[in-house]
Amino acid sequence: MSALPPTTDDVPLWDLYLSLYRLPVVTVADEVGTFAALSGQAMTTADLALALGVEPRALGIHLGLLAAMGFVERRLGLWRSSATARTWLHPEGGGYWGPLLFGYRHSQPLHAQLMATLKPEMKAQTHVSAVAEWERGEMDKDLADRIAAFMNSHSIAAAKAVARHPVFGQIKSLLDIGGGSGVFSIETARAWPALQASVLDIGAICVAARGYIDAAGLSDRVRTLAVDMFRQDWPEGHDALFFSNIFHDWSDDTCRLLAHKAFDALPPGGSILLHEILIDDDGCGPLTAAAFSLLMLLGTKGKQYTLAELTGFLEGAGFVDVGSSQTGGGAYSLVSARKP
Repeated sequence: MSALPPTTDDVPLWDLYLSLYRLPVVTVADEVGTFAALSGQAMTTADLALALGVEPRALGIHLGLLAAMGFVERRLGLWRSSATARTWLHPEGGGYWGPLLFGYRHSQPLHAQLMATLKPEMKAQTHVSAVAEWERGEMDKDLADRIAAFMNSHSIAAAKAVARHPVFGQIKSLLDIGGGSGVFSIETARAWPALQASVLDIGAICVAARGYIDAAGLSDRVRTLAVDMFRQDWPEGHDALFFSNIFHDWSDDTCRLLAHKAFDALPPGGSILLHEILIDDDGCGPLTAAAFSLLMLLGTKGKQYTLAELTGFLEGAGFVDVGSSQTGGGAYSLVSARKP
């Protein structure tokens, strides 16, 4: 057998997967005039959005990836074009690459989709996403099977890494909110024989997850719970609630709602665990997080959050002792907090 078992290092695959957003975010910036506007003066996100006539929240996410790629920079909250952009991406520059980029931007769906995030009045092909189904609490079997397979693939390495975190050694009963294929519950159960896990998701996803759990031989310690996390109460009695790649799907208001529901479901002393790729405090990187945030802008209602933003959601719900540590699995961190 020539194939190798999965490890905790899949960063080259993440970089490959997210690389498709790098060129279109530049061609969109070229079309709306970002580099020219930021070459003459430094501007806040809000001021730049006003000058360009684009949506501020989406612009901030675009700028984060442009910064991670070295085309803009941010100092004291003000954005400015980098020397590279002023040389090669300013329309009045002698080395302007615009004519070369022009042919690409009018033939690629991602360019149109990213443009529509900045200018919602523009129509573009819809980016495939299951957010609407999760909001409704309903999903058909075929889509659920595809989503579970997708989530399982991109989470194998991260799940193996986070499962080694010592925090799970103190947990007897784990509730995995929006647990998808169950990959995180499976790996934590494998790593900690005393741990029991429950995967909470909508019914069709739970059916799909059962196949992964049964194949792992863990049906005695990992179960599924068909619950609409927005409309139904969450089961109580668990030591910890785990969320992987959940908060980044949703708006600030929905993240606050999830934090409050988690607080209500936990006993005193219980823990909340958020497994996310954190973006830097200035929103300018690292590259993987900035590109992932653009993917979230296209396919969800969220983005990649900073540690400070997640801390605000958790403390606002009543949690204390917020902390964060890298998991050793690519770009992921585990943010933890406690219900007093």
